[in-house]
Amino acid sequence: MAIRAVFFDAAGTLIKPARRVGESYAHVAKKFGVEVSPPQLSERFRVCFDASSPLAFPGAPAAAIDGLEQDWWKRLVRQIFEPWEPFERFDDYFTELFDYFARPDAWALFPEVLETLSALRGRGLILGVISNFDSRLIGILHGLGAGQWFDEIVISSRAGHAKPDRRIFAAALAKHGLEPNSAAHIGDSEEKDLRGANDAGLKGILVDRDGENPSGAGPRVADLREILPLLDD
Repeated sequence: MAIRAVFFDAAGTLIKPARRVGESYAHVAKKFGVEVSPPQLSERFRVCFDASSPLAFPGAPAAAIDGLEQDWWKRLVRQIFEPWEPFERFDDYFTELFDYFARPDAWALFPEVLETLSALRGRGLILGVISNFDSRLIGILHGLGAGQWFDEIVISSRAGHAKPDRRIFAAALAKHGLEPNSAAHIGDSEEKDLRGANDAGLKGILVDRDGENPSGAGPRVADLREILPLLDD
């Protein structure tokens, strides 16, 4: 079946932090009297984030999602700073950090994103996002000038399931009445994006910008523009 829709992961695929995560965490922490090196915080973020529970709240009422998202991130950031306890003004620190990462200027689009989205829209394709993110993503994408290109932005915190769970892919497909084999999904995680999409019946494509995923499990691109010919296969 011909591809009718293309879905994208967000962080690491469409957008990246404007500066390294550890640098942002350290910069804000210093304002509250806690000095930690950015590399240490980057490593703690990686370890704690990888071990965290999915950012999804099955069955939660819509009105509760914003609070659940903040609680999830607050637990994660608290865990990141455990080696440097006590952190006397942690609540104030977290509020400023959470608000900072809601700002579009805390993020940047990868250079080829808008060109690629324009080319795909020119083909008449449905465009969407499937991301293990929270509600801040919608404002970020619109603030960076990319949100307008998407017919739907599906985020795990509101979908109730996180990639690689096939149910988040099914939710995105259902919004457009699509069969899985009529859609492609592009992302930078071999487990969550490539394998997750394939297991859900979509055509998975891995973004491997730095050549750090040598396994060869499925198609991969170093630049989003390279997906265009792959959609014709």
